[in-house]
Amino acid sequence: MILEIDSVELSFDQKKILYGVYLKAETGKVTGILGRNGSGKTCLLRILFGDLNPKYKNIRIDGKYLKTKLFTTNSIAYLPQHKLLPGNLKVRKAFALFRVDWHDFIGQFDSFSSYADSKTSELSSGELRVVETYLILNSGKEIILLDEPFSFVAPTYVEKFKLMIQEKKKESAILVTDHFYREILDLGDTIYLLKNGSSKFIQSKVDLENEGYINFNLQQR
Repeated sequence: MILEIDSVELSFDQKKILYGVYLKAETGKVTGILGRNGSGKTCLLRILFGDLNPKYKNIRIDGKYLKTKLFTTNSIAYLPQHKLLPGNLKVRKAFALFRVDWHDFIGQFDSFSSYADSKTSELSSGELRVVETYLILNSGKEIILLDEPFSFVAPTYVEKFKLMIQEKKKESAILVTDHFYREILDLGDTIYLLKNGSSKFIQSKVDLENEGYINFNLQQR
């Protein structure tokens, strides 16, 4: 499955946010999206998901124009930046609702075993992010959108998720945004940088340095 988006025009208060974007994601690959705060990364994922309506957009699946919103097709799962799960929901109940095996989860993240009957509001930001990311990655959807999945997450868990993403991409097209460019460079089979409303294809760290996304001198210290 190949997912493409272009011809996007999005403005807020007459300020153009996105207007020269092309992005392609496909089953078997991780598509990484980089960009500074305010560059439109989250907006682009929301447009793909279907809960943000730009002035113009052209979304295609396998070359065919998509006439409906992707979230109505039951083929997409989206991890937003903000909290996904309600605070009064018990952790194990969330797994039941998502039809994801709790025992498989604690087999990989054993420190969470004591949280089965805890409310999600009782978890730390990093712990909640682990639970939510795991649920979305194991949703079985053809398209998975992950908006900064590694925020507040312990490095050990980040490495586990990177391995999981590499495994899950065999059956899904996965799009990942993050501020941690090293993780995106490591994970991404295809990488785009959002800058000045447009997307730029990135092949290496040097491209990010040339685009001013990385301060080269700072990296050499």
